Amino acid sequence: MYAIFENGSKQYRVSVGDVVKLEKLDAQVGAQVTFPVVMCAEEGSVKVGAEVAGMTVSGEVTGQGKAKKIIVFKYKAKKNERKKQGHRQPFTTVKITAIGGGEEKKPAKKTASRTKKAEAEKAAE
Repeated sequence: MYAIFENGSKQYRVSVGDVVKLEKLDAQVGAQVTFPVVMCAEEGSVKVGAEVAGMTVSGEVTGQGKAKKIIVFKYKAKKNERKKQGHRQPFTTVKITAIGGGEEKKPAKKTASRTKKAEAEKAAE
Protein backbone atom coordinates (compact mmCIF):
# COMPACT_ATOMS: atom_id res chain seq x y z
CA MET A 1 0.00 0.00 0.00
CA TYR A 2 1.23 3.46 -0.80
CA ALA A 3 -0.13 6.98 -0.64
CA ILE A 4 0.64 10.31 -2.25
CA PHE A 5 0.49 13.42 -0.09
CA GLU A 6 1.25 17.08 -0.68
CA ASN A 7 3.59 19.34 1.31
CA GLY A 8 5.25 22.58 0.25
CA SER A 9 3.65 22.51 -3.24
CA LYS A 10 5.30 19.13 -3.87
CA GLN A 11 3.81 15.66 -3.87
CA TYR A 12 5.51 12.64 -2.30
CA ARG A 13 4.85 8.90 -2.82
CA VAL A 14 5.35 7.00 0.44
CA SER A 15 4.74 3.64 2.11
CA VAL A 16 4.84 2.78 5.81
CA GLY A 17 8.46 2.78 7.01
CA ASP A 18 9.81 5.17 4.34
CA VAL A 19 12.05 8.09 5.31
CA VAL A 20 11.53 11.25 3.24
CA LYS A 21 13.15 14.69 3.15
CA LEU A 22 10.50 17.42 3.12
CA GLU A 23 10.57 21.20 3.01
CA LYS A 24 11.48 22.55 6.44
CA LEU A 25 8.69 21.98 8.97
CA ASP A 26 8.28 23.90 12.20
CA ALA A 27 8.41 20.77 14.40
CA GLN A 28 10.82 19.39 16.98
CA VAL A 29 12.68 16.09 16.54
CA GLY A 30 10.41 13.29 17.79
CA ALA A 31 7.17 15.19 17.10
CA GLN A 32 4.30 13.58 15.22
CA VAL A 33 3.15 15.23 11.98
CA THR A 34 0.21 14.48 9.67
CA PHE A 35 -0.47 15.31 6.04
CA PRO A 36 -3.69 15.00 3.99
CA VAL A 37 -3.69 12.25 1.37
CA VAL A 38 -4.15 13.13 -2.33
CA MET A 39 -4.23 9.54 -3.64
CA CYS A 40 -4.04 6.05 -2.15
CA ALA A 41 -3.41 2.70 -3.85
CA GLU A 42 -3.71 -0.80 -2.44
CA GLU A 43 -3.54 -4.12 -4.31
CA GLY A 44 -4.69 -2.80 -7.67
CA SER A 45 -7.39 -0.43 -6.38
CA VAL A 46 -6.79 3.31 -6.55
CA LYS A 47 -8.67 5.86 -4.44
CA VAL A 48 -8.75 9.59 -5.18
CA GLY A 49 -10.91 12.63 -4.48
CA ALA A 50 -13.85 12.08 -2.15
CA GLU A 51 -12.74 8.49 -1.44
CA VAL A 52 -9.66 9.76 0.44
CA ALA A 53 -11.27 12.84 1.97
CA GLY A 54 -10.47 11.97 5.60
CA MET A 55 -7.30 9.94 5.10
CA THR A 56 -3.96 11.14 6.44
CA VAL A 57 -0.30 10.15 6.37
CA SER A 58 1.30 10.16 9.83
CA GLY A 59 5.00 10.42 10.48
CA GLU A 60 7.63 11.15 13.08
CA VAL A 61 10.22 13.90 12.66
CA THR A 62 13.65 12.27 12.82
CA GLY A 63 15.86 15.25 12.05
CA GLN A 64 16.39 18.77 10.76
CA GLY A 65 19.22 19.70 8.44
CA LYS A 66 20.57 21.58 5.47
CA ALA A 67 21.31 20.20 2.02
CA LYS A 68 24.69 20.38 0.30
CA LYS A 69 25.74 23.91 -0.68
CA ILE A 70 25.13 24.99 -4.25
CA ILE A 71 26.88 27.92 -5.91
CA VAL A 72 24.82 30.47 -7.83
CA PHE A 73 27.13 32.41 -10.15
CA LYS A 74 25.77 35.15 -12.38
CA TYR A 75 27.76 37.25 -14.78
CA LYS A 76 27.40 39.38 -17.87
CA ALA A 77 29.95 38.80 -20.57
CA LYS A 78 32.32 41.67 -21.44
CA LYS A 79 30.81 43.91 -18.73
CA ASN A 80 32.88 42.91 -15.68
CA GLU A 81 29.67 42.14 -13.76
CA ARG A 82 29.92 39.10 -11.51
CA LYS A 83 27.86 37.87 -8.57
CA LYS A 84 28.71 34.74 -6.61
CA GLN A 85 26.24 33.46 -4.06
CA GLY A 86 25.84 30.19 -2.14
CA HIS A 87 22.67 28.52 -0.87
CA ARG A 88 21.86 25.62 1.48
CA GLN A 89 18.22 24.49 1.43
CA PRO A 90 16.86 23.53 4.88
CA PHE A 91 14.90 20.26 5.15
CA THR A 92 13.12 18.03 7.65
CA THR A 93 13.52 14.24 7.67
CA VAL A 94 10.29 12.37 8.43
CA LYS A 95 9.76 8.63 8.95
CA ILE A 96 6.30 7.50 7.83
CA THR A 97 4.53 5.53 10.59
CA ALA A 98 0.95 5.09 9.34
CA ILE A 99 -1.31 5.63 6.35
CA GLY A 100 -5.06 5.84 6.78
CA GLY A 101 -7.34 7.21 9.43
CA GLY A 102 -10.21 8.04 7.08
CA GLU A 103 -13.56 6.39 7.24
CA GLU A 104 -14.64 4.88 3.96
CA LYS A 105 -17.93 6.37 2.84
CA LYS A 106 -20.49 3.81 1.77
CA PRO A 107 -23.19 4.85 -0.68
CA ALA A 108 -26.54 5.47 0.95
CA LYS A 109 -29.24 2.89 0.39
CA LYS A 110 -31.69 4.08 -2.24
CA THR A 111 -34.27 1.34 -1.72
CA ALA A 112 -35.82 3.06 1.30
CA SER A 113 -36.45 6.33 -0.54
CA ARG A 114 -37.88 4.49 -3.55
CA THR A 115 -40.34 2.55 -1.42
CA LYS A 116 -41.46 5.74 0.36
CA LYS A 117 -42.09 7.41 -3.01
CA ALA A 118 -44.01 4.38 -4.25
CA GLU A 119 -46.17 4.35 -1.11
CA ALA A 120 -46.86 8.07 -1.47
CA GLU A 121 -47.91 7.60 -5.10
CA LYS A 122 -50.25 4.73 -4.18
CA ALA A 123 -51.81 6.80 -1.40
CA ALA A 124 -52.35 9.72 -3.78
CA GLU A 125 -54.24 7.50 -6.25
